Amino acid sequence: MKITYIHHSTFCVEADGKALVFDYFNGKGLPSCEYHGELPGYPAETEIYVFASHSHRDHFDTEVLTWSRQYPHIHYIFAKEVKKKLGNSVLKRLGFGEDIKEKITYVKPGEKHEIGGLSVETLLSTDSGVAFLVTISDKVIYHAGDLNWWRWEGETDAFNLYQEATYKRQIDLLSHRNPDVSFVVVDPRQEGDKFLGIDYFMQQISSGYVVPMHLWKRYELVQEYQDRIGNEQVRGRILLFDRENQSLALEENEVRGFLGIDSPRSKRTGASFWRQRN
Repeated sequence: MKITYIHHSTFCVEADGKALVFDYFNGKGLPSCEYHGELPGYPAETEIYVFASHSHRDHFDTEVLTWSRQYPHIHYIFAKEVKKKLGNSVLKRLGFGEDIKEKITYVKPGEKHEIGGLSVETLLSTDSGVAFLVTISDKVIYHAGDLNWWRWEGETDAFNLYQEATYKRQIDLLSHRNPDVSFVVVDPRQEGDKFLGIDYFMQQISSGYVVPMHLWKRYELVQEYQDRIGNEQVRGRILLFDRENQSLALEENEVRGFLGIDSPRSKRTGASFWRQRN
């Protein structure tokens, strides 16, 4: 399996000759934070699956539809709310006819779909849309979208309690799934509460590797989070991507790449080690 960090929450995962692209946008139009990552190039016959967890501008861009002109074996898995952005007038402006709709599957929370050899399950996001749990062969990939334990100063107690309860309920649904790779939100705008979501995830879920995302280029937060974890083996499961279009190859029994390490992968013990520390 190969992971390429494009930017923000946009990642490309390659496995079994397929490419899975999560929450792509063109990197522009965000306040004080611009990205320049690009989709890796693939042979025209590659099967590409493009996921959009919701329609916010830092998670979705209509540009992804233009990829269908280069890659005929492409399929789109979009949260149902994205459909509102893709009315006939928008598709016409982009130069698409009705045939593009055959390549799109719209999903709602709590669903399971079999799409081109992938199993795609969805969770309810605490913000908007869905989170994805994708099984490809024997590999399981979790991408949170904007599913996170959002707690904000100035919000009502009712809002913050809803966020906590909903997040915990959705993450608990993964407790027996053991994803191979999990992309989890860490948002610096939450300041002192920025690690709430990933803390709970690490406590509850035995994931092979965890990739913090949605960092708004505050990549130093990954090291800060690693430093909070007392056990070295668990710390090695937190993967840092700190530049756009950076790639990492995960092999069956080791992780190689920019970390410069070879780590055994025979046990997924992150949750139990975390509990020992606390």
